[in-house]
Amino acid sequence: MDKKKKPNIVAIIPARGGSKSIPMKNIRPLGGIPLIAYSIAAGLASKYVDRVLVSTDSPEIGAVALEFGAEFPFLRPMALAEDDTTDFPVLEHTVRWLEEAEGYRPELIVQLRPTSPFRPPGLIDQAIEAMLKVPEADSLRGVTDSGQNPYKMWRIHGGLLQPLLESEFTEPYNMPRQALPETYWQTGQIEVIRRATILEQKV
Repeated sequence: MDKKKKPNIVAIIPARGGSKSIPMKNIRPLGGIPLIAYSIAAGLASKYVDRVLVSTDSPEIGAVALEFGAEFPFLRPMALAEDDTTDFPVLEHTVRWLEEAEGYRPELIVQLRPTSPFRPPGLIDQAIEAMLKVPEADSLRGVTDSGQNPYKMWRIHGGLLQPLLESEFTEPYNMPRQALPETYWQTGQIEVIRRATILEQKV
């Protein structure tokens, strides 16, 4: 790709400080380095990503992010760092902050979750290239074949065992696995989203 025509692309690593299961898990050591450092290194290694930015409510995490080469331009508002905070408001806040504070408008936002630190070489660039080749796509998500088919899964509702999924099949749980639709599990390794998807469609 011609560098002069290369679109603005930012990698955002969401890393809040609070965690009930493992306190400050995003900077806990893994193989001798903080967990978040793996995602920072992956973003910095991309030939397309302009900037690698960490969105966090923790000054301690921010300091580690700076140490390993990421940007830490703001503290995320505490209202966006709750246990039930989803990805969308965090990404929206970052994208709006970049435009209002710096006039920076990325075309693509690459989300790199620090809790999925291991990525195949070239994964980020392959994902970006896939998005650039399909302009009608609003986002991309990394998935892999699911280990178990959800058509054969159950839940307990009102004390009774019920199929997890409603489906077009009469008894999918009794069907051969090969006869069921292929299903996929999200890896958490990467998501690529268009700026317009975040700011206009809000999905």
